[in-house]
Amino acid sequence: MRTLRLTIVVMAVMTAAPALAQDWMEFTSRMDRFTVNVPGQPKVQEIVWPSEYGATFPGRVYTVEQGANRYSMTVIDYTDAERIHAERPNKTEAESGGMYWQVDVQASIAYAATKFRQRPGVKVTYDAYHYIDLVSGHQLQLTNPDQSRTFVGIYLHENRLYILEATVPARAPAPGLFQQSLGFLDEAGNHVRYREIYFNKLPPARLGRGGRGGRGGAQQP
Repeated sequence: MRTLRLTIVVMAVMTAAPALAQDWMEFTSRMDRFTVNVPGQPKVQEIVWPSEYGATFPGRVYTVEQGANRYSMTVIDYTDAERIHAERPNKTEAESGGMYWQVDVQASIAYAATKFRQRPGVKVTYDAYHYIDLVSGHQLQLTNPDQSRTFVGIYLHENRLYILEATVPARAPAPGLFQQSLGFLDEAGNHVRYREIYFNKLPPARLGRGGRGGRGGAQQP
């Protein structure tokens, strides 16, 4: 009898596993140049992203909800950062040298991570450098006030900021299928492959030579 019960349980698990896997798909965005595994077709929302130094950048959020689980990919486009900074009306005297568009891009991972740490009532349980597909980034894990957990990955590739965020109930397993699936695409839609750790390179300056240094670090204008 025990053998029969064991056989029935194993058959049930084997039957359920493919059905569960069928809920997931590899989603591709040629526009924002990424692929990621998600449990269904994402909803897409256009957003604006206020940067650390007072500029506003365009972005999109791709969201999928599955029961109590929520998965999102936010992509912020910094590719036109020099022009956006040059045209904004709220520059300070310290920023007149023209370097702050570069700082905004290169510090965008750290700034996004800070925004997660500052969420009300969260407890940060993991906070460290990370890379995926050899693209440099940062990972965080948060415990929220309702004891749900949020898993975050932040990466900067070709002047686009990618923020993976998954929130699951307190005792749910980590969303590894989502977290570990991010891939990056080139202009032609092909997967990008690196042989060594990739760090973001700024686009060439077009509006000037960059000028004076001004303040450094994370000071606000």
